Amino acid sequence: MSTPDQAVSAAMAAAEEWAATPPEARARALTAVAEALEAARSELVPLADAESHLGETPRLNGELTRTVFQLKLFAEEAASGRSYDARIDRADPDWPTGPRPDLRRYRTAVGPVLVFAASNFPFAFSVAGGDTASALAAGCPVVVKAHPGHPRLSRRTAEIVTAALSDAGAPEGTFALIEGEREGVEALRHPGIAAAAFTGSERGGLALAKIAAERPEPIPFYAEMGSINPVVVTAAAAKNRGEEIAKGYAGSVTMGAGQFCTNPGLMFVPAGDAIVDRIAGLLSEVGAAPMLNDRIESGFLDTARRLGQRPGVRRVLWPDDDTSTAPRLLTMDLAAFAADSEAASQECFGPLGLVVTYQDLRDVAVVLAKLPGQLTTSLHAEPDETAELSGLAGVLADRSGRVLWNQWPTGVSVTHAMQHGGPFPATTAPSTTSVGTAAIERFLRPVTYQNWPQDLLPPPLRDSNPWNVPQRIH
Repeated sequence: MSTPDQAVSAAMAAAEEWAATPPEARARALTAVAEALEAARSELVPLADAESHLGETPRLNGELTRTVFQLKLFAEEAASGRSYDARIDRADPDWPTGPRPDLRRYRTAVGPVLVFAASNFPFAFSVAGGDTASALAAGCPVVVKAHPGHPRLSRRTAEIVTAALSDAGAPEGTFALIEGEREGVEALRHPGIAAAAFTGSERGGLALAKIAAERPEPIPFYAEMGSINPVVVTAAAAKNRGEEIAKGYAGSVTMGAGQFCTNPGLMFVPAGDAIVDRIAGLLSEVGAAPMLNDRIESGFLDTARRLGQRPGVRRVLWPDDDTSTAPRLLTMDLAAFAADSEAASQECFGPLGLVVTYQDLRDVAVVLAKLPGQLTTSLHAEPDETAELSGLAGVLADRSGRVLWNQWPTGVSVTHAMQHGGPFPATTAPSTTSVGTAAIERFLRPVTYQNWPQDLLPPPLRDSNPWNVPQRIH
C-alpha cells in the first residue's frame, strides 16, 4: 500500500504523459478497466456483500453493472474528443473591436485528482466509481482514499484497476489507493493534488472542503453531501393516485435501507387525505434491514430520535424497540414545520420519512423557498394542473439540481443529461455534477494559445487536427 506522498508523487510523474495520451488510447484503458471488473464479478460481488450487507442480487450485481457501464460511457466520451471543447478563432484584421490575433482555446487536465470513496455505493461511488472514471477520462491521474466500510473490496478493486491500466499502456502512477483518515487529509494537503472529489456526509465534506480551501494553493473540492429531497403532492394527485403515490414513496424511502443520498425524506401532502395512513401501512410491512456499518446505524437512530421529539411531530409508525432499524414515519402540519424547519429538515440517513400536511399549496412554495439546497425535488400532480404550477415549479428548480415529475428520486441514471448536484449544502459546487458525462468538466481547465506556431500547439488545436476532435472554427 502506497503512502500518500508516494501515491501523489507517482501521480505527478504520470500526469503529463496521461494528459497527452490520445483520446482513443485513453478510451481503451478505461474500457480495459471495465472489462477487468466485469471478469471479476463472481469474486467482487460476494466480497462487497460481506462488507456492506446490501445483498448480491439485485443491488450489488446491478451496481457493478452500472459501474462497468459508466466506465465504458466515459471511454466513449474521451474517445469523442468533445470534452476538449476546442475553439479556434483565426486572425482577423477587420474584427469589430480591433484586429483579432489567432486565438485557440481548449480544456486540458488539471492534474492529479484525489477521490474520497463513499460507503453506500461500494462500486459506483467508490474505488472505480464515477469520480475515478471521469477524472481518468479527463486525463488526470487518480489517487483514491478508500472508505473504511469496505476495505477488502477496495483493495481488490484497486488491484484490478491498476493491472488493467498498466496492461493498457497507462503510465505508472496513473492510479493508486491509500487508506486511513489521516492519510486522506495528508493527501488532500499535498501540493501535487490539483482537485478533489467527495461523496458522503455534510460534516465530513465541509471539514475536507475547509482543508482544501486553506491550502497555500487552494484547490477545487467537489463534495456531494446529501439531501432530504422534498416531494410535493397536489390534492388532485392524492385524490386520483393516492394508493400509487403511497406505494412509490414507501418503496423509495426504504430502498437500500434508506441509505441513498436521494432518499425522499420529506413529503408535503394535502391535509385530510388518507395518504399518510396508507404509507404507514406499507412501511409496517417492511422489516428492519442491516445498515452499512455501526457508525451509520448509530447516526440513523440518534437523528431519528431527535426528529421524533421535535415540537409538533407525531410518530405515525415507530418500532417498539427503539434500537431497531425498522422504518419510521413522522408527520406534522405545515405551520409546525415552518416554525421548526431548520431542525425538522435535517437529513436522516436511513429509512425514515417525514410527511408534512398542508391546507394551501401556495404556502408550501413559501416554505420550500426557505429550505437549504437539495440534490432533487419532486412534484406529483395531474397533467391538467400544469397552468397553475409554474410558480411552484420555479421554486423547486431553484432549490435543487434535478426536478422530477411524477417519479421518485432514488435511482440516478448514468447518462449525458444527468445532473447529480445542487445548491449548497447539497454540494460545494452547484454548477457541477458527479454523475453523467458532464462530470468530466470538473477536472479540466481552459487554456488559450495566442498566435502560437502549429508544431507547438496541443494536438486538439492544430489545423491538421491529428486526434480528429471536434473543433469550433471562426
